[in-house]
Amino acid sequence: MELRHIPRAFLLSSACLSLVSAADAPGVASANWPQWRGPLHTGEAPRGNPPLEWAEGKNVRWKVEIPGLGKSTPVIWGDLVFVTSAAPTGKAAPAPTAEAAPAEPAAGGRRGGPPAGEKPVHLEFVVQAHNRADGKVAWRKVVKEQTPHEGTHKDGSFASGSALTDGERVYAFFGSRGLFALDLKGNLVWEKQLGTMQTRLSFGEGASPVLHGDRLVVNWDHEGQDFVVALDKKTGKELWRAERDEPTSWATPIVVTHGGKEQVIINATNRVKSYELATGKVLWEAAGMTQNVIPSPVHADGTVYLTSGFRGNALLAVRLAEAQGDITGKPAIAWSYNRDTPYVPSPLLYKGGLYFLKTNSAVLTRIDVATGQASFTQRLEGLSNVYASPVAVNGRVYVLSREGVMMVLDSGPELKVLATNTLGDGFDASPAIAGDEMYLRGQKYLYRISKD
Repeated sequence: MELRHIPRAFLLSSACLSLVSAADAPGVASANWPQWRGPLHTGEAPRGNPPLEWAEGKNVRWKVEIPGLGKSTPVIWGDLVFVTSAAPTGKAAPAPTAEAAPAEPAAGGRRGGPPAGEKPVHLEFVVQAHNRADGKVAWRKVVKEQTPHEGTHKDGSFASGSALTDGERVYAFFGSRGLFALDLKGNLVWEKQLGTMQTRLSFGEGASPVLHGDRLVVNWDHEGQDFVVALDKKTGKELWRAERDEPTSWATPIVVTHGGKEQVIINATNRVKSYELATGKVLWEAAGMTQNVIPSPVHADGTVYLTSGFRGNALLAVRLAEAQGDITGKPAIAWSYNRDTPYVPSPLLYKGGLYFLKTNSAVLTRIDVATGQASFTQRLEGLSNVYASPVAVNGRVYVLSREGVMMVLDSGPELKVLATNTLGDGFDASPAIAGDEMYLRGQKYLYRISKD
């Protein structure tokens, strides 16, 4: 199996979130990045001006080492930057129970687990806050200690879901380890256990909850009983639950408001579905995407864009005004596209263009969302593998490769390279932008990029 055919949604983060109502307050959107795809859940920072160029000795205000491993994107609120990670405790892992035994072994070790003969590791699951000014740790909270019941891909992590915040609390989701709400000083407010996932071939977990108003929504698609559930953000109390029928997926839902009704939209393999946020009732659905769905949807101006790209290509543009019931093949689907769609990275929606990468490569396409026609499809020379989702601000598009090379492009219908920057770390997490600062979470370090 080729490397590009292995799910890595857990790298994303994937992972993850939607509009935070507090982000609508004046000035908040430009100062914060409350979720992994930003305040608009499109990859766009509405305002800001981070540097065009940087290197290890230029426009890197600080970099700090982060213990353990995590693929989650930093989230930013006020003076703090929040990250999640999973770090070895050094304690001996307990013997696995029959219930925790891997479901699908393979020669030489599970495809998603450790090599044959390698011992499982006892981990602590950590939420950590850093000061934006200097990168120093403001607080560190271990919310769980556990030996994972199954493995994850060799490029993955047991801390792949990004945190999210509404400015009052931080919500960290570690999948089978639980969902945790902390105040901004790191005190645990509540926790919620939703069960134990069995992911396809033990590839790992990656999607994050979505937060809208007073509700957190968690999608739980795996190889067992699937569901989507809404929780009260203040208490963790379950408000409603709807059963689903999907294979393992890693796509984080979004919440959009259309016609006065709030709806949760979930990208998936069998059926793309929209649920009423208040009740969990299905509002509309369509034939699904490819296998191993990872990218999160994006939305603007009454149209939702859904993509996937494992062993196939799929892109749908859905007009919410016409979406009701089963919309497969109906006019509610404004247009579709079946080439060069992304496997791991989520698309970027910015200034009338939908930007996405071919599978996990550095082949970038821009679609004019008004027409559904491609403005360009072009390889970004100097970049190789890309797991991080592109972001945009101030008329620029930023694309970050695993190798630490980030290309800065002029947004628009023609591809124009403005700068190419390199850091000495590997990157899977998507960038975060807050005002004139960009935060990059690498394999070893957390970086603040801002003008010297």
